[in-house]
Amino acid sequence: MIPALSDRDDAADGLAVGALTARLLADDAAHGPGLTGQALIEAVEAAGLRGRGGAGFPAAVKLATMRASPGPKYLVANGEEGEPASIKDRWLMRRRPHLVIEGARRAAEAIGAEETFLYVSDPHSGASLRAALAGCGEAMTVHEVAPGYVAGEETAVVRALNGGPAKPTDKPPRPYQSGVRNRPTLVSNVETLATIALIAMQGRGGDTILLTITGAVERPGLYEVPLGTKLGEALDRLARPFPGMRGVLMGGFFAGLLNRRALDLPLTHDALREAGSGLGCGAIIVIGADDCPIAAAGDVMAYFARENAGQCGACFRGTPAMAKAIEALGLGTIDDAGLAKLKDWSVSLRGRGACGTLDGAAHLASTIFREFPEEVARHRAEPCPRCRALLPAGTTTRFRASRQFDCAAA
Repeated sequence: MIPALSDRDDAADGLAVGALTARLLADDAAHGPGLTGQALIEAVEAAGLRGRGGAGFPAAVKLATMRASPGPKYLVANGEEGEPASIKDRWLMRRRPHLVIEGARRAAEAIGAEETFLYVSDPHSGASLRAALAGCGEAMTVHEVAPGYVAGEETAVVRALNGGPAKPTDKPPRPYQSGVRNRPTLVSNVETLATIALIAMQGRGGDTILLTITGAVERPGLYEVPLGTKLGEALDRLARPFPGMRGVLMGGFFAGLLNRRALDLPLTHDALREAGSGLGCGAIIVIGADDCPIAAAGDVMAYFARENAGQCGACFRGTPAMAKAIEALGLGTIDDAGLAKLKDWSVSLRGRGACGTLDGAAHLASTIFREFPEEVARHRAEPCPRCRALLPAGTTTRFRASRQFDCAAA
């Protein structure tokens, strides 16, 4: 079962917290005048900071675009951590709320936002932010929604703040064009904003990233490492994988599977994209010697089938169809035609949804064939005892999540 940050203290849950280089996880962030306005945007650009919500878009480009936009505008600190394999945003909001608020304040000032919203689904994060706001006197609105995989997608964020359900809408327009109250809106992940606070106050930041590492490791937890660190080094020095690891589920549920070649990849957006994967939100689930990659993919695809927004026909029908095909592969009941359909869907279904859920699901399916072709062939030739024991759902696995926050604590 995927570990989650519980309602109690981290240490009591066995959740490790550590770093090779501590920036965000340090508790000594300096306070003071620091950088503001255009100078801050230039510093963010110089730092090369990219968004930490998953897409990795250059943060300075977003800030500059919003600053140049005329008229009323808004900023949203997005703390709706819908990715079930990640705990970084909740940890920051619970343990470093002032850093998140400071980053939101400085970003809002830099773009000329007239109002700031702190968007969350974890009640304990909301309470922490409210307490911090009361203590510092900042006028920001904490907006809570029900947790969900798609609830943190930027158009879902805007839709919820405008009084609708937290579900994505078609693009364009994007929030920077028309967002909260139909005005330009910057939606920025809370780790991104916390890093902006460090850049503003310390003159450094953006050179590390938070990783949630779980799965077949001795020390599941939250870690901070320098960007460019090889995954193998980060795992060996911090989380300590069990012997015989077979690969990883990379970047959360969205970026798919990687075999052991992942160990030699540097943790940067560009390197992982070139490898056909992604850094995403920094969530990494290690596939152990006793895990089956096909069963892991089946668990994640079943989650996509349950947690899609139910708005787009291609996603509403496509994710359950792929989930059934992977389950059949695991149980040894798929035929050649069914396998060919799964491979075709992994390509043809991309780009057909309002948000990225269907893209992530299709990409996951494609990585089964690319990263573990020998497993596909073996499963096709004979039933897999491991998959038969796990599929269909009914047994706890490292890759199974019913809904966000329902996961057992580490």
